[in-house]
Amino acid sequence: MERIKLVKKPRLRNPYLIVAWPGMGEVSFKAAYYLIEELGAEEFAYIPAEYFYYPVGIEVKDGILAVPELPQSRFYFWRNKSGKRDLIIFISNAQPDLTKAEKYAQRILEVAKTFKVKEVIGFASMPQAIDHTHEPAVWFTATSKELVEKLKSYNPQLLSAGQISGMNGLFLGIAKKEGLEGFCLLGEIPLYTIQIENPRATLAVLRIFCRIVGININLDRLMQQAQKMESEINKLLDYLKVGSGEQPAPISEDEIERIKKSLSQLTQLPGSIKDKIEKLFQEARENISRASELKAELDKWNVYKEYEDRFLDLFRKSKEKGN
Repeated sequence: MERIKLVKKPRLRNPYLIVAWPGMGEVSFKAAYYLIEELGAEEFAYIPAEYFYYPVGIEVKDGILAVPELPQSRFYFWRNKSGKRDLIIFISNAQPDLTKAEKYAQRILEVAKTFKVKEVIGFASMPQAIDHTHEPAVWFTATSKELVEKLKSYNPQLLSAGQISGMNGLFLGIAKKEGLEGFCLLGEIPLYTIQIENPRATLAVLRIFCRIVGININLDRLMQQAQKMESEINKLLDYLKVGSGEQPAPISEDEIERIKKSLSQLTQLPGSIKDKIEKLFQEARENISRASELKAELDKWNVYKEYEDRFLDLFRKSKEKGN
């Protein structure tokens, strides 16, 4: 396999391929990494980083510049002793140069085809207007209607329309073109915490994943991490409520919502969502009836205030055209 470095070549039984890259809430990366640790999966191959990554900065530690290390893209395997299907887990600690996404995906698919993989599983996050204490739902999308019907029996919610950005979404599309079946499980995360690791969403995703593939793993560590993260977010919210004063001040439900929206605006809006918003602005300029869909998207991401002047300007210009 060109540009794939094999450490060993295990014999595997009809394996699933699981793929994961970092993303919002680190749901995908955390889920795959947890599986590797909990199952004791063994590394057997890797993709040399220099083909698909390049340095984007340097690290400074104790005032000393360090030579930047390129991200790692590694394959692990796990044999299912119960006699059911084995697992291949591919995990990378960074998104590659997406201009090379298809070639990069083809390297992963070379490994998949070598081990006769027929089904690919991905993970991702689903930003929603929920509270961080809310039990996150799990959504899914699949490569075929037959697979959609099969997965419905596990009770995740069907993502009927939308977009999964980055390699966590792209890879499944490329795999489908190559004739592989597959699906993606998306864990809900609060809009105001998209840049914070979300063990609660990862936990929800792994619970359904384990039922689908028929394996049992201990999720206690992940539950503890979820509880700790919830506590840390509560502390942050409490601090914002109290401010710098020594005595807690009364706070209304409206103020709590304002705090959450402020947190959301401090996080980075995903590039794919920014592009969608810009496209909706362009469509609304040409057809003002599209403004309602634009407003719904701005509200969904709690960024209406940021775009308010531009949004209202659409109606001013529309009125001028009418005159």
